[in-house]
Amino acid sequence: MLTLPPSVRVFVAVGATDMRLGMDGLSALARSRLGLDPLSGHLILFRNRRGDRLKILVWDRSGFWVLYKRLEKGTFSWPRSSVEGRMELRTSDLLLLLSGGDITRPRRTNWYDRLSEKVEEGLATRPSGAEIVRE
Repeated sequence: MLTLPPSVRVFVAVGATDMRLGMDGLSALARSRLGLDPLSGHLILFRNRRGDRLKILVWDRSGFWVLYKRLEKGTFSWPRSSVEGRMELRTSDLLLLLSGGDITRPRRTNWYDRLSEKVEEGLATRPSGAEIVRE
């Protein structure tokens, strides 16, 4: 699991990338094609043509890291564009992407809504699901 500070930005190289590239090739690609400084400390994501491999390039002040993930089944959801370039993700979207979620159609959910007192009182008098089925 990755834990990232809020100061770290996540950039995605839209389109396919040759996964044979190493650290130097990916950093050159980030400079030329994406217009990014690979020494900034931000994460730069690259995906292969089939969509089952992902590389993340990051600089940590002493050298480059390349994180590599290969899926055994399925593909990573990836933004599609006719123009190759870059886009930025939130760190929560990166974690969703790495866990197999679809970032191309994000859907936010309110996880907690406090019930009003009237609704809570009404829940006490409602029949349970099992009672409804029996009727």
